[in-house]
Amino acid sequence: QVYLVESGGGLVQAGGSLRLSCTVSARTFSSFEMGWFRQTPEKEREFVAVIRRSGGSTNYADSVKGRFTISRDNAKNTVYLQMNNLKSEDTAVYYCAAGFQVLPTKPRDYVCWGEGTQVTVSS
Repeated sequence: QVYLVESGGGLVQAGGSLRLSCTVSARTFSSFEMGWFRQTPEKEREFVAVIRRSGGSTNYADSVKGRFTISRDNAKNTVYLQMNNLKSEDTAVYYCAAGFQVLPTKPRDYVCWGEGTQVTVSS
């Protein structure tokens, strides 16, 4: 069984920053492509960012390009999402996920999910 635990969410003013972390309880962490998604009650789960198992390549949703950065530390079994210049429309529950396909962007392409962490951006 693989467990993913997100942390780092909270309340921040527009223009501020947060760093989310996701720790994975698997010795095979370095074999996973890791992604971040977000969801609000009004919308379906939305792709945010993904990073290759080696950390060598990344991909982002257009809405976060230039503001968010995904990274990973395979020695710590952890993936990060640095979020800068936050906007009210970034308010959502953020989920990390693990998959095997190359840089997947669809929820169905991931095999394991965390429980999510709430990010609220006040305007």
